[in-house]
Amino acid sequence: MPTLALLVVSNVFMTTAWYWHLKGGMAKPLPIVILISWGIAFVEYCFAVPANRIGFAHGWTGGQLKITQEVITLLVFGVFSVAVLGEQLSWRHAGAFACLVGAAAFMFAGRN
Repeated sequence: MPTLALLVVSNVFMTTAWYWHLKGGMAKPLPIVILISWGIAFVEYCFAVPANRIGFAHGWTGGQLKITQEVITLLVFGVFSVAVLGEQLSWRHAGAFACLVGAAAFMFAGRN
């Protein structure tokens, strides 16, 4: 459970680092935006690295950690795109999410 919680927090920071400037930050100079994003991404790494180490120590494979991170990323981005960017979700988002959940099922199939 700590792995999942840390991955969720990590993804909130990652999504913010990558996309915050699209809403209201487009007028800022790109070098400034990059520096701000690096600062946010540093915090993201402070959660992602322990999440992966804890998960790996508890028997998760690298592939399982990665696909879980991707599923969480799509969930977090869905919320971010609606709440921050004002975008609407569509059937394509649901389809993409279903494909990632399917990929996760394959990665975890047969896991002891």
